[in-house]
Amino acid sequence: MRRIKQITPLKRSLSALLSATLLVATLVNAAPAEKKPNVLLFFSDQHQAACLGIEGHPDVITPNLDKLAAGGVRFTRAYCNDAICAPSRMSLMSGLYPRTLGCLDNGDKTSMMDKVIPLAQAFKSAGYVTAAFGKRHTARGVDAGWDIQRSHLDDESPDGGSYVQWINEQGFGREFAEDWAAEFGRGAKGSLFFDTKIPSAKMGTRPSKLPEDKTMEAFTAQETIKLIKAQKTNGQPFFCWSSFYRPHQPYTPLPRYLAMYDTSKWGKGTRARDGIRKPPSLAEPAKALPPELAERRLSQNGIWCLELATQDEQLYRDYLGAYYALVTEIDHHLGQIMSALEAEGLLENTIIIYTSDHGDFVGNHGLIEKSATGHNVYEDTLRVPLIISWKGKTKAGLATDDLTQLADLYPTLMQLCGIVAPKQPAGRDGTSLAALLIKDEPLGREYIVSENWSQTTIVGKRFKFGRMNDTDKTIGKRNFTGFGDMMFDRQNDPLELTNIVASPEYASEKAKLQKQLAQWEEQVPGEARKEVYLRH
Repeated sequence: MRRIKQITPLKRSLSALLSATLLVATLVNAAPAEKKPNVLLFFSDQHQAACLGIEGHPDVITPNLDKLAAGGVRFTRAYCNDAICAPSRMSLMSGLYPRTLGCLDNGDKTSMMDKVIPLAQAFKSAGYVTAAFGKRHTARGVDAGWDIQRSHLDDESPDGGSYVQWINEQGFGREFAEDWAAEFGRGAKGSLFFDTKIPSAKMGTRPSKLPEDKTMEAFTAQETIKLIKAQKTNGQPFFCWSSFYRPHQPYTPLPRYLAMYDTSKWGKGTRARDGIRKPPSLAEPAKALPPELAERRLSQNGIWCLELATQDEQLYRDYLGAYYALVTEIDHHLGQIMSALEAEGLLENTIIIYTSDHGDFVGNHGLIEKSATGHNVYEDTLRVPLIISWKGKTKAGLATDDLTQLADLYPTLMQLCGIVAPKQPAGRDGTSLAALLIKDEPLGREYIVSENWSQTTIVGKRFKFGRMNDTDKTIGKRNFTGFGDMMFDRQNDPLELTNIVASPEYASEKAKLQKQLAQWEEQVPGEARKEVYLRH
């Protein structure tokens, strides 16, 4: 099979353009305009890519995602462009790298964000109804173009109708506040219990007391199904961002899903429900970790009391069971939504995507959640689940190890839907995956880059190199000055336990990655990044 030469942000070959044009004609232009496909973007927050049944995880139960993957294309090496919520989401919605946007951390804002044409606006301009249900966590111009927006959060629901408002009206504000307080010690903003102090929970973990149809996940599913039924009658294509808050902390699953996982002991990893598997790198020494991650590993206080968990591993098991249960709850609601699509006769003309903004350590390296510093090198947080299915169009059951990234989804959807992608002010950073999806035509990428303000990582086919952008770091009472860069051999060290950055044996591979990273930084606009980095 012919391998395509890597396409850089500044150079696109004529043959690739011709191929793209022919593919669009084949997929869309021969069909009437009213037959343009719907797009349903399923999105979760902090879903580690390995936590899927179809990935071979010994414990996690995800029958609906497994089924979706069996009917579509699963990307086994898809990565986020920054393993922090807002930068990752904004990269997906703009098709631009975080450095191009100037969004490297939550809360970053630059003028570039108001100049881009976001994915929702591109679909709206093409005649689509655009709707977003659940957490968006995007900002400024990148959040434009929505006809309907009902977030979990009050400040993301300008027309009202947020989950927080809805759950208050449903009479379960206190139960939700107890869930939220597991991490924050109070209810969410807009909650009737926002000013009420409620005890937090160790590891941010405890069972929810909400009814099954009143969780944030249920809210997203119910609103999505309402849209599907409404669009069935008016015949207008839709782009729906169906976004779930979990499995992000607070880890407060419903008892129904928690009961599917035996957290009383460590099991053998045979899916026999005789205890959950112990993460293989749970006992990695803290000294091997970057500064802030090491600090968390050694903490005995607060919510992320991982040092206590090393002494009482039941804390780890409770957290793992809760995380898996939240993944399974999301999977349940995805099944409900896809059943609604089928019932309304829309399944065959709907492109379905499932992905997440970043991962979670899920006990690997002895860590849970993630961190704002030092995590942007590990597979646990950088690799994301990515499944794309368009019945009768995409290859069924294909699993590809082509290096892909969230920024690729914007041009991919534009091409699949036959929409001329709008011109962005800084060009285009993502690359369409359409030829791979339809014709199994490999991208041939040699590497991708994921970057936040503290750490920049280049991921190659076998090796990855993580450069620490902030090496002089003192956290708490521990001085971690000069921790340095990191490099891993994914082939021989899949758990990423051995930092080979100083090994003479891998000097040539390190030099190659460093050269590629320097070329990437030279090619990709970074003026907005410089503006933000100075503030950090």
